Amino acid sequence: MGWHPHLWHPTTQVATSPQPLRVRGAQGCELELDDGRRLIDAISSWWVTLHGHSEPAIAAAIARQAQRLEQVIFANFSHEPAETLATRLSALTGLPRLFFSDNGSTAVEVALKIAWQWWANQGESRQRLIAFDGAYHGDTVGAMALGERSLFTAPFQRLLFDVARVPWPHTHWGDNVVESAEQQALDQLDIALQTPTAAVILEPLLQGASGMRLVRPAFVRAVAERTRAAGALLIADEVMTGFGRTGCLFACQKAGVQPDLMALSKGLTGGFLPMGVTMASERLYQGFIGRDPALTFFHGHSFTANPLGCAAALASLDLLQADPERFQQFEARHRPWLEQLAQHPRVGRPRCLGTIAAFDVVAGASGYLNPVGKQIQRTCLDRGVYLRPLGNTVYLLPPLCISELQLQQCYDALAIALEQVG
Repeated sequence: MGWHPHLWHPTTQVATSPQPLRVRGAQGCELELDDGRRLIDAISSWWVTLHGHSEPAIAAAIARQAQRLEQVIFANFSHEPAETLATRLSALTGLPRLFFSDNGSTAVEVALKIAWQWWANQGESRQRLIAFDGAYHGDTVGAMALGERSLFTAPFQRLLFDVARVPWPHTHWGDNVVESAEQQALDQLDIALQTPTAAVILEPLLQGASGMRLVRPAFVRAVAERTRAAGALLIADEVMTGFGRTGCLFACQKAGVQPDLMALSKGLTGGFLPMGVTMASERLYQGFIGRDPALTFFHGHSFTANPLGCAAALASLDLLQADPERFQQFEARHRPWLEQLAQHPRVGRPRCLGTIAAFDVVAGASGYLNPVGKQIQRTCLDRGVYLRPLGNTVYLLPPLCISELQLQQCYDALAIALEQVG
């Protein structure tokens, strides 16, 4: 198979990348290729496939919903799947208002726009936005502006608004300087907050795309406390961390903080359908209510509150709540394998949180363009495991259904790949 004459693949340089593998089916943790090979999907297909591919309960829920109502404009109508999902997510997040969108980037854009307009609706001018070094919040323009300036954002630099940056004191096993790093970051946050601030945005506990960079729950709490004391809003980007990925249903719960806004997507529908939601406090919602049309939040998407997506999300929540031990105890499954792998001299900064295990390969410069990640990917593919390292950062983030034998196969493949690193 060659490159398809009409497709344009994401984040892929055709001139230097291998041709895509063609998938004809998937079940549980495995992808079935056209040539008959089977691969363990060890990264949940960009972190969305929560319970496993072709999960029967979610597929059946979508099929039932498709026979009743597949789509309706949400500006003038409502429906039971959206109302039920809003009620359940409000109870689970502690944020009583839900705004639908269609992916993680737009969920963040909605949070940003709500925060910005809410201050305007209050008649108060707060211009500053604060984000963290290394952040990734999506590829739409507003989300890009909030994220780290990098190779990915360079062509659009003139379009991106200014954002104040604070260090992200990420940590790992055996880190003995984390407390001083946290204090330095908090000192810089204090300085940034001296300017009237509209909102602080962070990925609670874990920055995903920048290299699975963990911070301690106490740091997230300290950020929330300072943000609240300064009168600013706190936005939690849980697009990646939501729905059990960190060992708790939401990372904010694990950190012990309550944000004003929360962006959710990825695992929301169990990986079956694209959908995003932004949860908001009642205080923010009430700031858009009034006789003046200018107070209205003028934002929407054609597929807002798509009933099929809502049905998938409700079925996924049913599975999560029926067996919470699957995500609560996943870190204990990773830990002994990662501890063994961490003995290898090429493994640096091992870390683990919930369903996520990661380490940096000690080989060349750190960063997304380090070719060692692609080398490890090729070696693991030959051994039936699909990974997509972030440069020299290698991680496992499998579906919850992965068996112990399949998890061992992933770590065994990594051990072989590390031996082949030049």
